[in-house]
Amino acid sequence: MDESFPPLLELRRGRVVESIHCGAVAIVDTNKKPLYSHGDPQTVAFLRSSAKPFQALPFVERGGVEHFGFTQRELALACASHETAQIHLEAVRALQEKTGIRESDLRCGAHLPGDAAMLRSVIINNITPTANFNNCSGKHTAMLAHAKMRGLPLENYLDVNHPIQQDILTTFAEMCGIERGRVELGTDGCSAPNFAVPLYNAALGFARLCDPHGLPEARASACRKITAAMASHSEMVSGYGEFDCELMKVGKGMLITKRGAEGFQAIGLMPGAIGPASPGIGIAFKVTDGDPSRMNEQLASSSRVRPAVTLEILRQLGALDNDQLKALSSFGPTKVLKNYAGLVTGESKPVFKLQSSV
Repeated sequence: MDESFPPLLELRRGRVVESIHCGAVAIVDTNKKPLYSHGDPQTVAFLRSSAKPFQALPFVERGGVEHFGFTQRELALACASHETAQIHLEAVRALQEKTGIRESDLRCGAHLPGDAAMLRSVIINNITPTANFNNCSGKHTAMLAHAKMRGLPLENYLDVNHPIQQDILTTFAEMCGIERGRVELGTDGCSAPNFAVPLYNAALGFARLCDPHGLPEARASACRKITAAMASHSEMVSGYGEFDCELMKVGKGMLITKRGAEGFQAIGLMPGAIGPASPGIGIAFKVTDGDPSRMNEQLASSSRVRPAVTLEILRQLGALDNDQLKALSSFGPTKVLKNYAGLVTGESKPVFKLQSSV
């Protein structure tokens, strides 16, 4: 077994372990103190869509919310991997009208919706998805609005050397406590630049997002605006019934979470989330097999590993009480597995214990 990526979750059929999912976890507080880990917390991984709050941060810090009159709901959409439900399409169109951005300005490409009702509509009505259907369309609209606010070119807003992307890279590196030159760059599925850093640094970034004391006031204020928007309008960050949305609703303002493609998940805990004196805490983990989503017969997609592992981490930390865990029990941590006829075939459950770094 690779000790850098030990088991996170296993599936049993009868008494036999049929599948094992491995990965690594880092848990850090806002003061840069490592708290817990599982596997190698220095594992370098792309955040993918978990980076979206940081990609919105320079825009908010420079006054973009006030300049265009963004509501909390619209700011949440700028940090979203939305499911392209009707509420998301309506919101992104309204945001474009407010900012003067055209859908044709977006360079994110199009894909099928994740929302089951919208997916049925697309199929039945033979609709061709457009850029607004992309689950990153809110982020791209905000990037374009940022460029427009500063009088910068729109056509090359995704170029890594564009001032908007350079500001994002600098801000991301500062939030995560890492030199810019150590941030590995790649191109995301939506064509925007994306970042790979050690899990420790990604977790630190989320800790600071939730507890920005010590940061310059403009940045600290921007962090508070982003976390308040995500927690208050989690249905815009992903979609009703999706794990990120439901966890933030149950969390009642004490946490934010943001999934990323290929098995990445990040969580931020507000000060006091695990005790009266607890600082902001960041959690980042990577599932090495990418935790591909699966679609059920109702056309709803879900991830097998990250929701269960997230809940188990929060359970071990004491960040969720029994009532909160019960409200989220459909996601895990332990789940009974059934076949299409409804017969119980086994169970899936987390198989790790966090190691204290204190």
